[in-house]
Amino acid sequence: MVQKVYDVQGMTCAHCVQAVSSELKGVPGVEEVQVDLPSGKVTVTSEQPLDRAAVAAAVDEAGYELVGAEV
Repeated sequence: MVQKVYDVQGMTCAHCVQAVSSELKGVPGVEEVQVDLPSGKVTVTSEQPLDRAAVAAAVDEAGYELVGAEV
């Protein structure tokens, strides 16, 4: 399993968390998504390393923006 932390900009409420989580869970290989709303950090656990573009596209589809470097 691989775990990466991403910064997502624009989330302000539980609906935001649900939207981002739902879209990211649709990315092939994603096993788990944890969102920390106050910090904007999203931890994604996957079977294999994910393509950053796929993660960014899922976050964009939810209406938010992936920012910064992944940890």
